[in-house]
Amino acid sequence: MEEWKDILANCVSDSQSLYRYARIDKKKIEKVIKKYPMRINPYYLSLIKKRGDPIWKQCIPDILEIQMQTGRKDPLKEKRYSPMEGVVHRYKDRVLFLISDTCAGFCRFCTRKRSVGRREEVLSQENAAAAFQYVRRHKDVRDVILSGGDPLTLDDDRIEYYLKNLRQINHVEIIRIDSRTPCVLPQRITARFCAMLKKYSPIYFNAHFNHYRELTRTSRRAADMLAESGVVLGNQAVLLAGVNDDVSTLKKLFEGLLTMRIRPYYLYIPDAVRGTYHFRVSIARALKIMRGLIGRTSGLAIPHLIIDLKHGGGKTPLLPKYIVKRRGRRYVFKNFENKIFYYADIS
Repeated sequence: MEEWKDILANCVSDSQSLYRYARIDKKKIEKVIKKYPMRINPYYLSLIKKRGDPIWKQCIPDILEIQMQTGRKDPLKEKRYSPMEGVVHRYKDRVLFLISDTCAGFCRFCTRKRSVGRREEVLSQENAAAAFQYVRRHKDVRDVILSGGDPLTLDDDRIEYYLKNLRQINHVEIIRIDSRTPCVLPQRITARFCAMLKKYSPIYFNAHFNHYRELTRTSRRAADMLAESGVVLGNQAVLLAGVNDDVSTLKKLFEGLLTMRIRPYYLYIPDAVRGTYHFRVSIARALKIMRGLIGRTSGLAIPHLIIDLKHGGGKTPLLPKYIVKRRGRRYVFKNFENKIFYYADIS
């Protein structure tokens, strides 16, 4: 058995098993996982240093998940934009394939908390064939994202099945893979897997690291293997209260990612998902954090701050305000150090 499969086979998914690693309130944990399942693989569990630390918060169930009823199951209205099983088509030129309902670990802040982990299913061969036909009919689609759950919980052969079929569609220019495995299960990135990806280059791979302590030697090795195979690497982080909602933590994370050849791509304000509201960070605070980053690290280390608008409004970038006022052609700026500067625009 491959190492990553062996690790997955030993995941912690019940309160009794978790109690062997951490002194938790088993009754509270059981109440939470009855509604929102738990899955923590031994590798990611080993990154926890103490109770309540940033790794703990991301994977250990919290009673607040069921106590706080604010939010919606599907605030982004993905079902509304699903023309068929496993396909989300919200933007004209992009399609999302949800090819797996499970992950290498269940994040407590998951935007698909309503479905991920409820069942161990993959997109059937019949539904996958229908999804490819859907893309063939829609000539405007130039970008297809493989997501889930996590697509890398599937075997290499199954992932290659998707890549091969998508590469045979002439108008599909971009293939992306969204996966948290380089972070939570880096052993999944194998030489065989990377050799397979290289056949379908270019592949754009969005990882998901939220804290610099997730940048381990093992995850660095996984990122190196992907980069050496020609994969273009980006990172989609989520701004999480009590995990990474401060300038110093994010600066260290984003700069660390660059040393791994992973470009910080998006920093999401958490979606308004029921069961995740204790992770929410206000827009005002998020903008303040971004202002603290800009000018204090390389522009390469600055991701787009994104809010995914409810009701299918889409991903919308946010920026701190630097223009104080305008007088005719003259602009007054306050820079990242809060110093005033004047700029005369062209007429």
